[in-house]
Amino acid sequence: MKLWGGRFAKEADRAMEQFNASIAFDKRLYRQDIEGSIAHASMLAKCGIISEQDGRTIIEGLKNILNDIESGQLKISEDIEDIHTFIEQQLTDRIGDAGRRLHTARSRNDQIALDMRMYMKEAIRGIQRSLLSLMQVITDKAQDHIDAIMPGYTHMQRAQPVTLGHHLMAYFQMLKRDYERLDDCYKRTDVMPLGSGALATSTYPVDREYVAQQLGFGAISENSMDAVSDRDFAIEFCCCAALIGMHLSRFCEELVLWSSAEFNFIEMDDAFSTGSSIMPQKKNPDVAELIRGKTGRLYGDLMSLLTVMKGLPLAYNKDMQEDKEAVFDAVDTLAISIPIFSAMLDTASFHKDAMLKAAQGGFTNATDAADYLVKKGMPFRQAHEVIGRLVVYCLDSGKDLSDLSLEEYRCFSDLFDEDVMQAISLDTCVQNRKVYGGPSRQSLSVAIEHAKAFIRQHQNSDN
Repeated sequence: MKLWGGRFAKEADRAMEQFNASIAFDKRLYRQDIEGSIAHASMLAKCGIISEQDGRTIIEGLKNILNDIESGQLKISEDIEDIHTFIEQQLTDRIGDAGRRLHTARSRNDQIALDMRMYMKEAIRGIQRSLLSLMQVITDKAQDHIDAIMPGYTHMQRAQPVTLGHHLMAYFQMLKRDYERLDDCYKRTDVMPLGSGALATSTYPVDREYVAQQLGFGAISENSMDAVSDRDFAIEFCCCAALIGMHLSRFCEELVLWSSAEFNFIEMDDAFSTGSSIMPQKKNPDVAELIRGKTGRLYGDLMSLLTVMKGLPLAYNKDMQEDKEAVFDAVDTLAISIPIFSAMLDTASFHKDAMLKAAQGGFTNATDAADYLVKKGMPFRQAHEVIGRLVVYCLDSGKDLSDLSLEEYRCFSDLFDEDVMQAISLDTCVQNRKVYGGPSRQSLSVAIEHAKAFIRQHQNSDN
């Protein structure tokens, strides 16, 4: 069965049929296709375009097909062009001529646009739920390590002391933005295209608002040509997915570094690590490495869609069939990556002593030493120079700032006094940074409370 065979006097080449077919991947849209068709049939009967009896028969037949697919009684055949053809053929085989009336006032162009939007609305909400779970793990870890001092880095050089809790909450902020971007993407996905037809709507008196209400859409498309040729929502989703992948990859890069003997900041749980086939001592952070690698897939999905769409004239073009595999791959990649990352992080153990020892080296309190002189009245640029020379002296002497005597300090400035050691202690360096958004316990506690409130708010709105 073909939905378009009447115009043709010759059978399609078998290779062309296989090349043209999309059933191998669009079969996952069976539920959206059936639910959309049920709403369409209901509207056709309501508007008197088909009889109420035909409407009831079609709807009952579609529900039976859905039940049979989900129970495993009906297998989707890949010998048919696409999921729309498969469903319509099944319906016609079961209920006869009434099934042939289902496609009245509808094109596959607006039908697939509807299916994709329905699918993506569900996918977006599912990914957001996974993000919330990961954000909860991060928040809990941050709370547990609110006072765990570690070095903060710039240029991968030890810079200033922070806490592990503060470091982790930086990733919370990234994921929060990802969550909010998906909310924005959802708004533009939540637009009902059915009724646009192939490109120019229909002469039938269809009720698009009724269909949108039946399917839970917040808006209907404003232009029929745009509605069937728009894949911005899919591209935007893949962009959101690529950004999520980038954030996870950055996190994974740090976890891989931290799990090395050179850092020794973290140990992955055995359940989320692998070994070596030749080196018995190895414990590899393969989960983090795999997630880092899968970010490339997400970038590829985005670039694939952008490239497909960049030269297409209005309205629908067959090139747009390529949207599905990219979107499905992005959804599947995030669907497996975010939960496994959450489990890996949740079971990981952080080595507080190693982090503290690292923060004690590398002159991470040098800025605080300069600030000490500024508070004594020295201009900052002069204080910066004094501490720079002091650091050189320490390097030449094999010492750290905390190892110096008061007499050694005073060789560089008479403003140094006995309170300098307290001023440059790592705890003081961290806890005095009470600026909103800073690493002190006071500031971080506020950030964690805000994070918990965000999670509660969106968990409740999802229920």
